[in-house]
Amino acid sequence: MIRLVIVDVDGTLVTQEKVLTKDAMAAAQDLRAAGITLALTSGRPPRGMQMLIEPLKLEGQIAGFNGGVYVNPDMSVVETHLLAPDVAREAMGLILKQGLDAWLYTPDEWLVRKKDAPHVAREAWTVKFDARVTPSFPEDALSRAAKIVGISDDHELVAKCEKAAQEALGERASAARSQPYYLDVTHPQANKGTVVTTLSSLWGVPTEEIATIGDMPNDVLMFKKSGLSIAMGNASDEVKRQATVVTASNEQEGFAKAMRNFVLKGKEQ
Repeated sequence: MIRLVIVDVDGTLVTQEKVLTKDAMAAAQDLRAAGITLALTSGRPPRGMQMLIEPLKLEGQIAGFNGGVYVNPDMSVVETHLLAPDVAREAMGLILKQGLDAWLYTPDEWLVRKKDAPHVAREAWTVKFDARVTPSFPEDALSRAAKIVGISDDHELVAKCEKAAQEALGERASAARSQPYYLDVTHPQANKGTVVTTLSSLWGVPTEEIATIGDMPNDVLMFKKSGLSIAMGNASDEVKRQATVVTASNEQEGFAKAMRNFVLKGKEQ
C-alpha cells in the first residue's frame, strides 16, 4: 500500500521543455482522490518549483536543493541544511580546479560568475528568476551555501569531478550529478535518500509505504530507501537496474503512466 509519492521534477514530472502536462496534473488529482500524498524533490531551489504548487494542488512538502531546504506548499520553511563554510570553500575550489564552471545557491539567491555562461539562461527560464552576477563568490555567500553546482558540457569531466568531490569531501557533503552536465554539492543530509526518511517522519508514513520516481543517479539514493521505486524510461540503464519498475519517458507521460500502472492500480479512483 502506497500512501506517499516523492517525485523528482526535471526529467521526471515535467517534459524536456519543462512543461507540466495535463495528464501529469490529472494523475496528481487521481493520487489526491485516492488519499495518497504527493511531494516534490529536486536540485532546484524551492522557489524554482513554486510554479508547480497550484497546478498540482500540492499537499506534500517541497524538498529543494535535494533536501537542503524543505518548505510547505505555502513556502514556509520546515528544515534547512546548509554546507559548512569550509566545505563550501573546498568544494568550490575543487570544481573550478577540475575545469568546470560553478554556481552558488543560498536559500534565497543564485550567484553565477558570467551571465552568458553555459546553461545560465536555460536555468533562469526553468526556475523563473535571474541569477546575481559576481566575478568571484563572496565569503558571506559561501557561509550560507545551500548548494554549489559544477557545470560542463563535457559529461565525462562532470562524472570525473563527481568522483573527485566524493573522495575529497567524504561524509562532509553529498556530491552527485542531477543532470549529465550538473554536479550538485550539498550538505550531507541534503540527498534524496534522506528526503525519503525525512518525509517519512513528517507524515508518519513508513518508508515501505512510500513510492519514489526519478531518472538520474542521485535519484537512486531515494530508490534504496522506498518501498516502491520507479525509474523513468529516459533514465540510464544503470539507474533502471536499481529501480523496482520502469515506466515510459518524460516525453511519453511516464509520470502519469507510473502513477496509474504501479501506484493507483487496484485502488478505487
